[in-house]
Amino acid sequence: MNGDNGASTQAPQMRALLFTDLCDSMVLVERIGDAAAAELFQHHDRLVLGLQQLWNGHQIDRSDGLFLLFDRAIDALGFALDYQQGLQAIGEQRGIVLRARAGLHVGEVLTWENSAEAIKAGAKSVEVEGLAKPMAARLMTLARPGQLLLSAGAESLTHRAAGELGERGTRLVWKSHGRWRFKGIPTRQEVFEVGEIGSAPLRMPRGNAKARRDIPLWRQPTALAAEAALALVVGICAWMLLRPEPAIAFAERDWVVVGKLENLSNNVMLDDALDQAFRISLEQSRYVNVVSDDRISRILEMMRKSPETDPLDRSNATTVAVRSGARLVLLPVVATVGGRTRFSVEVVDPQTRQTLAVRSSVARKGAVLNAIDDVSRQLRDDLGEEVAVIERNSQPLPEVTTSSLDALRAYALGQRRYARGDYKGALAFYQQATQIDDAFALAWLGQTRAHFSSADFASAAKALVQAQQRSSHLASREEIYVRNWALQITDPGRATDGWVSMAELYPDYLPATYNAALNLFVENRFNEALPLAHRVSESHVDLPAVALDQYGRILLALGQYDAADVAAGKAAATGWEGALMRQATVAAARRDYPRAAVLLDRVTAGNFHADVFRTSVALDQGDADSAIRLAQRGMTRSGTKTGVDRYNFYVPLAVAQMQAGRRASALALLREASRVPLDDIANIPPVDLIDRIVTTQAAALVALRLGDRQLAKAVPERIALLKGVPPSRLVDEMNAVLAAERLRLDGRPKDALHHLAPYIGEQSRLQVRVSALQAARDAGDTLGVAQHAAWLRDKAGLAYAEVECSYCLQALNVLDVRRIAGDPATLPPAAARGRP
Repeated sequence: MNGDNGASTQAPQMRALLFTDLCDSMVLVERIGDAAAAELFQHHDRLVLGLQQLWNGHQIDRSDGLFLLFDRAIDALGFALDYQQGLQAIGEQRGIVLRARAGLHVGEVLTWENSAEAIKAGAKSVEVEGLAKPMAARLMTLARPGQLLLSAGAESLTHRAAGELGERGTRLVWKSHGRWRFKGIPTRQEVFEVGEIGSAPLRMPRGNAKARRDIPLWRQPTALAAEAALALVVGICAWMLLRPEPAIAFAERDWVVVGKLENLSNNVMLDDALDQAFRISLEQSRYVNVVSDDRISRILEMMRKSPETDPLDRSNATTVAVRSGARLVLLPVVATVGGRTRFSVEVVDPQTRQTLAVRSSVARKGAVLNAIDDVSRQLRDDLGEEVAVIERNSQPLPEVTTSSLDALRAYALGQRRYARGDYKGALAFYQQATQIDDAFALAWLGQTRAHFSSADFASAAKALVQAQQRSSHLASREEIYVRNWALQITDPGRATDGWVSMAELYPDYLPATYNAALNLFVENRFNEALPLAHRVSESHVDLPAVALDQYGRILLALGQYDAADVAAGKAAATGWEGALMRQATVAAARRDYPRAAVLLDRVTAGNFHADVFRTSVALDQGDADSAIRLAQRGMTRSGTKTGVDRYNFYVPLAVAQMQAGRRASALALLREASRVPLDDIANIPPVDLIDRIVTTQAAALVALRLGDRQLAKAVPERIALLKGVPPSRLVDEMNAVLAAERLRLDGRPKDALHHLAPYIGEQSRLQVRVSALQAARDAGDTLGVAQHAAWLRDKAGLAYAEVECSYCLQALNVLDVRRIAGDPATLPPAAARGRP
């Protein structure tokens, strides 16, 4: 320095130094031309001048970039953030992209003013020297376009003072990029990044000739371990002493959103595997609830984002959390440090997007799943779960999942497809997982669910056996889940109590609550099902569409049409197509047939089950010919189906033919329906067998209406000879109806009423009441006729909602209720007494 040029400061001063560089400025000039560039830079200079005045900055130098001094680091940060935002606005006005890289450091500098002669000769008005200057410049050259890098000192000062930036300060993201060595700087420096969500790159800087990451210790494992231990101790002490207490407002049974794993290692195979592993580890907790993949996918779709192409990064995850009511966002990161895998999780408040805590663990060789368990336990402890409870309710990930990351990744890919409703694709990945690790119980359970969702109950039962044999490898909740699925497939009558108990034990595990409500609904226990279905339907975090649809079905059965229409409408609005059929039946129950037709027309033409509802609505309007055409279309499609779907349209088609006066055709079809479902029942699971049995019983009941009493005698006899049929109230109830109708036709109506008595109540099947009404009429029981007619008169909703053999009796139920509602004295047609 030349003291003759001006007055030098006698002592160094602490200042914040900010360097910026306008990226690709020469390319920009060539692209837009000199005139446009000149106008742009004039606008740029006005921006800089205004920000200098706002943030008390002193410009030292400028060319394509800026060098400014500030008395306070937070002012330098405010200038840098506003500068980036201002550049973006200038660029948007001109249809170009303007970005700058920036470096911020705090250190001692010497400053002096040049003489007037020196300034006239081209010197700057103020000179600045000191080691802090190249440090700030090196940070700037290291930054990516749009990135603001800070030294450790600058980060500490600005982070603590961020509240002075107002609401903007709460939106800032702070990130460490590790230690770096800079040319001309003797000591290693930790580099940080700060920026606003959605605009900051938040990516590792790219090294250059003047800056490189500090990596020598990677070749000294012993020294690395010692330094890591020391750093951990110092870091913990510093954290405990200096950090403000994070406001982790978390209560038992609150929800969290787990963001997409950020993989900073070189192993792409870790992406899905560790993502899924962390979720499974957290889900062992009864204290912390995790928003499901299915719910996240649906919220992303509502945000007009694709679950496939828009990752659940910080921005998307916080938005999903706000929309779902989740309390926190957990952002997992995996990186390679010193040749070892480090798993970390950042805890973020979705409302403020502020980082509340970071927890990490370095894995021993080949033990990355143990590191995930370690981090999961740390987080659960942070959120308030008792240590003793954590220990009691947690099993090591390798034991409850698999030690194979390849198998875990295949399972994760299967889960992703299952959440999308791609059961075939999910099944392929679940099978791949068990091929890699045959002991992977969760993957066997995944196969069970995929088969069951595709109505392939036989294959579901086989996969379930495999899961049961490996249930010791499951967490407690999943072990109970497997036991209940076993009941659902092998003993459906007992499954209901199992699901209800699980719903009480795990009130926030909504699949169990949903299954409990569904089973109660199928058993006509609507008042018990209603509060459970309502609980799931109000959830913002799991099963919202299917739960609303289920809730609507129960309300329809109870005759609460307004509420049923609202629930089904909300489900349909999310894209759940089945809810359109539910809305259509609500409209039909109200006799609003034009609206029912409009809603059914919105259902995809290829939807197999929709023709059951279309057939019933056509019959409800007295259009038997259309009903025959629709049911016949369903019969044709059923030839390619499995399970009860293969026999779904026998009875609806026969009912339509009966209404059209085609007695011979209807009886021929009913005789086939009473026989074929039970012809090949070897090795089929009981859940499938019961549906087939009820199909034959329904066929026999309709045949009785047409005067064929033989089927009503032969079907129960054949059922009695079957082996392996678990107890079923539905089967017993339908047998009672067939027996009662035979007794009534034999002139014994009082015996018929005695036969039906055990099934008269809130849980009654609709056909039980129809049979009781006819028996009371034949017995001359005027009071009984009035009671049963009053019960049936307002049951149009139940006629559409009641489930037996996949709605195979819906058409008959609808006709009976409409006829009785029109005139209680008018009963369904019955065969003449004594007719063979």
